[in-house]
Amino acid sequence: MLEPLRQGLPPLDPAAVSDAASCALPARFEAVREARRFTRRTLDQWELGDRFDDVCLVVSELVTNALRHALPIASAARGCEQGTLGPGSPVRLHLMHWTERLVCAVRDPSQDSPVARDTDDFSAESGRGLFLVDSFSDSWGWHPLAGTLGGKVVWALFRLQPRD
Repeated sequence: MLEPLRQGLPPLDPAAVSDAASCALPARFEAVREARRFTRRTLDQWELGDRFDDVCLVVSELVTNALRHALPIASAARGCEQGTLGPGSPVRLHLMHWTERLVCAVRDPSQDSPVARDTDDFSAESGRGLFLVDSFSDSWGWHPLAGTLGGKVVWALFRLQPRD
């Protein structure tokens, strides 16, 4: 799963992650705010607060897409009526930091590929999420999960300047 994260950088050793953090997100739209708070705290701990604006925008888009498009229809329909998207829908945010890169990944229960809409209407209120992810990160992609987890992970990579 980590192979696409190379992006012209030295090979990744999954055991060489210098920092990693993750949080489970509730299946309600307030989870986007919680994801931003978690991202702020984590980047500050890693002394990467200067990257917060770009990373936060991408995290917000990935979590919003998971909540909006990857949860079961029945849960989403209930959520519109009750203010949540239904209990037990597994959405999880992962942040991983190596010396020269930061990866944000959102796991959700859907096997469906994320779809970047081709839109020229920049005044539209939705449909630009993956365009923003592509614009603010150095690369992004997704990977289906196998086994008991199922679903997929959508990730975005940010290259970091080595610290002296």
